[in-house]
Amino acid sequence: MNGIIEAEHLRKTFGTLVAVDDLSFTVAPGSCFGILGPNGAGKTSTIRMVYGFSPPSGGVLRVFGLDVTRKTREVKARIGVCQQENNLDPDLTVLQNLVVFARFFDIPSTEAERRARELLQFMSLEQRAQARTAELSGGMLRRLVIARALLNRPELLILDEPTTGLDPQSRHQVWERLEELRASGLSILLTTHYMDEASRLCETLIIMDAGRLLVEGKPAELVARHVGRNVIDVIEPDEELPAFLDSRGTAYERIGHRLMVYLEEGNDLYREISGRFCKGGCSLRMATLEDVFLRLTGRELRE
Repeated sequence: MNGIIEAEHLRKTFGTLVAVDDLSFTVAPGSCFGILGPNGAGKTSTIRMVYGFSPPSGGVLRVFGLDVTRKTREVKARIGVCQQENNLDPDLTVLQNLVVFARFFDIPSTEAERRARELLQFMSLEQRAQARTAELSGGMLRRLVIARALLNRPELLILDEPTTGLDPQSRHQVWERLEELRASGLSILLTTHYMDEASRLCETLIIMDAGRLLVEGKPAELVARHVGRNVIDVIEPDEELPAFLDSRGTAYERIGHRLMVYLEEGNDLYREISGRFCKGGCSLRMATLEDVFLRLTGRELRE
């Protein structure tokens, strides 16, 4: 087995809508692999095929070396899934939500409670074991859903936008737990809208748009390849600035009343631009994965 997940020319259609179009990627065992893309890019459709919820319309998809379409039950028994939606049972306590869920994997009740209490402690929820889920904050709910996904001791954890809507403190707490799981050797497949989340957690990632693969690589490598080391953000640029950048062969992008300049080294050029071409001010900063994402997928809103 070369990868814990192997997708070859994967395709998913819903009638005339093509959600995933000729997508190929491999997830190495023990790594955190990210799938990024704007709304409607095909991220959720892709991971739903991986955990057997939605059958592929074409291509080959293997998990643990098994064909997902033929060995669905075997695959599901070895993975944990944390979906976007909060589908916890509001009539049960925090502990009961985990113990009852363990029945899906035929885990004996005594063992189920032992594992549940261990996971609640790992997720810093042991003090809320007897609380109802309605009493939990958003961050607690997400940590509880992740704990539930770990009950069967999966070899692969699938997370669909695990920190959407959380405050910064809750988000960082979830990240710390995921980093511990990754360090323990657990393979993780992650979709996210947060570029800082992807940069921090993912060894490798892909960016999708309109169902197709745009790029694949390590976060730092993608930044260097598609943006550079630095970005100069020019507000209300002088009309002569584009011609000046063209003469130097420097990449840039117009964004309304601003101009983004992408380069490897920026101090000398920044001083020259700020002194000659800035009407509304300009700033120099390090390039980020968000710059890559916006440059490749565009800046228009996606609904």
